[in-house]
Amino acid sequence: MTTFTRRAFLGGAATVIAMPMGAMAQTAPRMHVFKDPNCGCCSAWIDILEEDGFQITTEARTNGALVQEKIKRGIPANMASCHTADVDGYVIEGHVPARDIRRLLSERPDAIGLAVPGMPFGSPGMGPENQREAYDVHLIRRDGTTDVFTRYEGAA
Repeated sequence: MTTFTRRAFLGGAATVIAMPMGAMAQTAPRMHVFKDPNCGCCSAWIDILEEDGFQITTEARTNGALVQEKIKRGIPANMASCHTADVDGYVIEGHVPARDIRRLLSERPDAIGLAVPGMPFGSPGMGPENQREAYDVHLIRRDGTTDVFTRYEGAA
């Protein structure tokens, strides 16, 4: 008959508890963001995603070079916003909420990625959510068409 000491039991329990946290840290989504170096709203969006567990690197682009990044990734002109990001094979355009990015990565649709066109007030990095205007997060299909992925109603 095998017996466990209290120390062995507690050590094993600590290992089991620590394992999922370590695994979660290793699987945090990595994102590379192309942005204007002087854009404060882009930096605010990045801060929000980092607080949500994303690992983010950035690369400064002037306006013309940033447009080229969008074109290269297949972002339709009507879906453009102020920054463009790559995450796990998808493109994220603009102030897309972290939960929508996580849903995209979980569901893995056959698509280019997500976009919040323009810069709607109250979207992540664009002012307080409790004052937000209504906006949609769009799924960009490989043929350039889009579907509404998530709809955010305006704050009352």
